[in-house]
Amino acid sequence: MSSKITPNQENIDKTKQIFFLFCFLLLLLVLLIFSVYNSATKKRRLPSLETTKKELAVRGDIISNDNFKISSSKKVYKAIIDTRFLDLNKKDLFIQLFSIYSDIPAKKIEKKIDESLKEGMGSLVLSYNIDSKTAKNLKELNYKLRKLDVFKAITINGNKILTALDIVVSGEKRIYSYDNSLSPAIGYISKYESENEKTRVNGIKGLEKSYNDALNSFNDGILKGERDVLSYISFNKNSIIKNKNDGLSVVLNIPLKLQKNIEMQLDFYKEKFGSDEIIVSIMNSTNGKILTLATSNRFNPEKIRQEDIPYLNVNAVEYLFEPGSVIKPIAISLVLDKNRVKPNELFFAYNKGNINAKGEYPKGNYKLGRYTIKDDHKFTKNYLTLDDIVTFSSNIGTLQLAQRLSGREFSDGFKAFGFTQKTGIDLSPEAYGYIPEVYKLSAGENKNEDNVFKATVSYGQGMTSTFMQVLKAYSVFNNEGYITTPKIVSHLQRNDNSIVPLKQEENQRVISKQSALKIKNLLIKTVEDGTGEGAKIEGLEIGGKTGTAQVAKSGKYQKEYISSFFGFANDKTHKYTIGVTVINPTSTGKNWYYLYASQSAVPVFNEVVKNLVKLNYLTPQK
Repeated sequence: MSSKITPNQENIDKTKQIFFLFCFLLLLLVLLIFSVYNSATKKRRLPSLETTKKELAVRGDIISNDNFKISSSKKVYKAIIDTRFLDLNKKDLFIQLFSIYSDIPAKKIEKKIDESLKEGMGSLVLSYNIDSKTAKNLKELNYKLRKLDVFKAITINGNKILTALDIVVSGEKRIYSYDNSLSPAIGYISKYESENEKTRVNGIKGLEKSYNDALNSFNDGILKGERDVLSYISFNKNSIIKNKNDGLSVVLNIPLKLQKNIEMQLDFYKEKFGSDEIIVSIMNSTNGKILTLATSNRFNPEKIRQEDIPYLNVNAVEYLFEPGSVIKPIAISLVLDKNRVKPNELFFAYNKGNINAKGEYPKGNYKLGRYTIKDDHKFTKNYLTLDDIVTFSSNIGTLQLAQRLSGREFSDGFKAFGFTQKTGIDLSPEAYGYIPEVYKLSAGENKNEDNVFKATVSYGQGMTSTFMQVLKAYSVFNNEGYITTPKIVSHLQRNDNSIVPLKQEENQRVISKQSALKIKNLLIKTVEDGTGEGAKIEGLEIGGKTGTAQVAKSGKYQKEYISSFFGFANDKTHKYTIGVTVINPTSTGKNWYYLYASQSAVPVFNEVVKNLVKLNYLTPQK
């Protein structure tokens, strides 16, 4: 017999069900309220995630006196992909787009990707040398590549990961904006990898090396703090913010315009003379500031080629040679300074013999032991004044004067003029040069005999010096007897353009003002009436001395010559010491007379002075 559910019983069951459902929902609500309350009142213990971002600082600039950046550094970036995430069906699309945005040939990119795929998928650097503008464009490309699904997510260790094109700073690159200008003095660099795996540079030669520590005195910028869910740094009182500081800039005394004008002239004259090299420098006689240090043998420090290797040395301070007759005024000035020349004294030219049709006696021959020393010029008289000796470059007259100095006086005097010592110029390395030891220069003094070492050195043979040593020595005659230290760099400069001064060396007295003035007047007379006539420019005070010397190798003189002219050019307010040296002027078989300084070094000197006038460094008096 079945039981029948009454309507009343059915209502009771529904009521119970509703009651239990209500209780269940009420319980859930209570739990939710408790959970929210607990979360709101309980101290959180979430991990504090910190992040650090570095901003790369770079090497300082080298800046000309007229504010052109000769050498500078810029940040470079690298482009990286992981070929595991690259959709191979869209590989060609990626290659074409990357090539367009990076300006790298598509074939080059394709080759790199194919080689990576062949060796095994993984991280691949497509380029290490991307500039900042291209890096910005590639970052925009990355966004587009994601939209085009060129890269796909993969699962690694149970996590789904997606990486695409990554653009990051790879280091710095040294830029030489004016190609070969100011080389080799500017120097060159080498690259190295820093501790944070960034490409950095060090100076190897020239100014890049001499001022390497200052140029590399950079400090990277740092941003450090807690990051938010989007990986941005959230700054608070505990955050670290440190601005980047690039290296100190090196500011030169050399104006680029003057430098380039001189370099162009040297290129022309090197071709004309067929010489191995021509070196020129202009220095302020009073304070040693170098306005030009130029050579015909230059290279681009950014792209050094195999054929550039012979040009890497700064021959103005590294190449040693016998300077020849440009040394005569220096030796004579030492004798004058000891008051060992009588007023109006005459010196026998040792040139007796038959007079030719021009009224000239034979060239002089001076016997010194087993040696015979000759003059290069013929004279119309047998006795020479001091003026004649300098103006017409008499070897015999000069050596007679030199014998009036003791070996010690002679040696000390040449060292006071800066020979056998570094000039102090801010270039490295510097050669020292050679003069005979004191005991050699003193031989025969007790017997009152002439000394062959003093004789030959007095006219610039049997000794060696650098171009810069001679230039420094000649500043004495244009600076009232004081010698000045040549300096290429004016000062250092911070990022905020504030100046870091450099130590200035005081000028040292070498000879008296009277002795310096006497030699200066003789050098002016040499330009007015003697071997330096081609250097004359009306309205300017110009003096100087020619010198032509044979090249000595392995103790023997070669059929090669070095021709020089060292002197000065002044107006009412400016005084410049100028040197010109032409190495092997007839190396290609050009006209033989170019080997004489009067036909090679003197014309170059004249053009250098004209440039100084043209660019308003000198003003001829009308």
